[in-house]
Amino acid sequence: MFPSSANSFSPSSLFSAYASLTGFFMLFRSMLQDFVPVQLRNYFSRLLDRFLTPKSKTLTVIIDENFGSNRNQVFDAAELYLRSKIGPETERLRVGKTPKQKHFTISIEKGEEIVDSFEGSEVRWSFVQSEKEKGEQVKRHYELTFEKKLRDKVMTSYLTHVVAESEEIKRSLRVVKLYSQDVYVNDDDNGCAGGNWGCISLEHPSTFETLAMDPAAKKKIIDDLDRFLKRREFYKRVGKAWKRGYLLYGPPGTGKSSLIAAMANYLKFDVFDLELSSIYDNGELKRVLLSTTNRSILVIEDIDCSAEVRDREADEDQESKKDRGRVTLSGILNFIDGLWSSFGDERIIVFTTNHKERLDPALLRPGRMDMHINMSYCTGLGFRTLVSNYLGLDGLNHPLCEEIERLVDSTEITPAELAEELMQDDDTDVVLGGVVSFVEKRKLEKSKDVSICKEVVIKTDDDEKQSGCTSGMRNRKKQAGKRRGRGTRVVNAITY
Repeated sequence: MFPSSANSFSPSSLFSAYASLTGFFMLFRSMLQDFVPVQLRNYFSRLLDRFLTPKSKTLTVIIDENFGSNRNQVFDAAELYLRSKIGPETERLRVGKTPKQKHFTISIEKGEEIVDSFEGSEVRWSFVQSEKEKGEQVKRHYELTFEKKLRDKVMTSYLTHVVAESEEIKRSLRVVKLYSQDVYVNDDDNGCAGGNWGCISLEHPSTFETLAMDPAAKKKIIDDLDRFLKRREFYKRVGKAWKRGYLLYGPPGTGKSSLIAAMANYLKFDVFDLELSSIYDNGELKRVLLSTTNRSILVIEDIDCSAEVRDREADEDQESKKDRGRVTLSGILNFIDGLWSSFGDERIIVFTTNHKERLDPALLRPGRMDMHINMSYCTGLGFRTLVSNYLGLDGLNHPLCEEIERLVDSTEITPAELAEELMQDDDTDVVLGGVVSFVEKRKLEKSKDVSICKEVVIKTDDDEKQSGCTSGMRNRKKQAGKRRGRGTRVVNAITY
């Protein structure tokens, strides 16, 4: 059948050998189909493929959009995480925006791939979307491909890293909401809390960088907030509810509301503005507060204006008369520091007042108002922040700034008053000149008041009658006495 070695390399002999082999294989194939069962043929086919096909060194994990009847948390995390990994090599992107969004949402289109690295290892993401067919929903999933030796690292550390990073991204993009019971609740309030709370987006621009506070005081507040966020397990271990109470006190115009907005923008916490005067009784207070959400700031402004928090003995007398139709101090304390205080996580309660001395001591103790922040008059360092915000100066680039700082340190003037003066003109020299005149005038007025108070203090009651001392002068006398009792001015002091 095969040619001899003498003419083995001639074209005719090669063609003859090829024809013989072809005929043999055709005969063998015919016999195989006629005599060997289909199942056995398939078995041998798979066996040959297994031995002849090289083994893959990679593993692909499918992350579907839905997990059973619920959304797949890993899919949502990957979708958010991969937006931050889009690079210049990506060829096709998907862009969208809803009416309530401030920024465009950018994501990868189907068929695109993104390469990511984690602890020196490389993984590859690809987005797959099925074609929409009649009567069927579009199915989407991510394919995560990596070397098989990285399986344990990817399935534990890397996916955990993706979920954690997505939560951080979600927090940074989160729109802070301001809740109030005076705001109308409608169907468009997407993501709002339950109960009777209505909400709007909190677009207050205040941040810790723009606050006209003493830098050391701001740093203490920021450090306290950061420490609070990191202490979930600590609060659980010591048996305390994961909450923190702040008291902001000081004259009007010193930035208490701006500080609350700065805290909310820093933490990305929603703000619940509660008016105690609108609450009928303790039962309604519990229902209202239980409808607030986690990671939120509950604000009770001007708490000294509520008679319920001033006199605990009067509160108990009213309860003994079975007068239940009002909010009592005991009801407030029970919710802040009693059994009802354990509801929810990451709760911050902020009280504001212009008169700290009016509050019941039971409300001021740690566990209820943990941190007391004195929002006092502006300082020279605070003025530097205002100049930077309003005029774009660092406080040292203009010769009048140093003079103003010295004047501000020696008188009592609020940041709100200085901010108003800085808005009087577009010319920097004119504005700062006006600020100098304003602060000097205020300082002169204060010095006159102090001299009048001193004159009144050294007089007897008979002298007051002879000199025709007015009731206003007597009030100044009381104020002067209070000033002497306080000693030097305290600026942005923080106590625990």
